[in-house]
Amino acid sequence: MGAEKKITVHVPEELLRNARKQTGQGISATVRQGLRLVAAGETFRRLRGLRGKVKLDVDINALREDRP
Repeated sequence: MGAEKKITVHVPEELLRNARKQTGQGISATVRQGLRLVAAGETFRRLRGLRGKVKLDVDINALREDRP
């Protein structure tokens, strides 16, 4: 992950409480997870922009042949 940066941030108590409840983790881990989701948002937007533009020719039966 690299070097870390210590920050001070003011957040509404209820927001933090709800976020921590969802993650089941402490404050730092919850904030890190939220920042990762924000950073990944652009990637998801770009992928969504490709919807319908990428042609896939997939034979489901051929893919299943290697399964017992």
